[in-house]
Amino acid sequence: MPIEVDLLDAGVAGLGESPLWDHRSARLWWVDSSAGRLYASGAEGQDQVSWDLGRPIGSIGLATGGLIIALADGFYRFDASTGSITLIVRPGMAPETRLNDGKADRAGRFLAASMRTGDAVGAGALFRLDADGAIEQIESGIGIGNAICFSPAGDALYFADSLDGKLRRYDYDQATGKIGKRRDLADCQAYGGSGADGATVDAEGRIWVALVLAQAVGCYAPDGTLLRSIPVPLPYPSCPAFGGPNLDTLYLTSIANSGHRLIADHPDAGRITAIRGLGAPGIAEGIYL
Repeated sequence: MPIEVDLLDAGVAGLGESPLWDHRSARLWWVDSSAGRLYASGAEGQDQVSWDLGRPIGSIGLATGGLIIALADGFYRFDASTGSITLIVRPGMAPETRLNDGKADRAGRFLAASMRTGDAVGAGALFRLDADGAIEQIESGIGIGNAICFSPAGDALYFADSLDGKLRRYDYDQATGKIGKRRDLADCQAYGGSGADGATVDAEGRIWVALVLAQAVGCYAPDGTLLRSIPVPLPYPSCPAFGGPNLDTLYLTSIANSGHRLIADHPDAGRITAIRGLGAPGIAEGIYL
């Protein structure tokens, strides 16, 4: 089956991030990060709705009863039926940082990384939120935390600092949420000078990474080998997620204006690209308990 690349019939985001397929409701979620706006639609972009959450959104994940949202200052539950958010906990973050990329693991926890908003080097960290609301910092020295995703078996955590471009792997203990020693799998900057942005995995364990400056999505083997790179029609792709009824569509958000140095003049910048025919479906996202 040939690869098909289309633009989703959905609204434009300034800083599109964190696409998320909810297999429970057959809905696609994503955010305009800097605008603090949360979106949902059908698989083809139909019946779009949105909510203004009033502050920057780092990432979203599935949760019992709705979603978990990493806003700039902390973790919240979101109830789509009312549009209300309820604070779970605020992590102890360094000054001039905010929460950024995040994913639920396969055992009911949620991991999110912080990123610098000022000039402090390595001020960001990686946090693990347990189902009981306990929070632990499990990695430090991060510039812009990104590319969080888990192997299909849940025993490996993938992660990147977009500023150094390295896609990392950690052993992941599903029973405790503890991570092992860091191992660098790939230097994403070797392809088009691009750091790793968002990432996801497919059912075969391959890692799909948004190569934001290369205008492409890269597919990496679990050992870090670059298997293929697929050009996309929009500048600054930011984060991929598998979804659709058969989990065989790769949705890819993009950036029109990051609020910093990434500003696109493409007329469709900020829209979502839908890629089909990749030869392997994704897997359902974990659910924060």
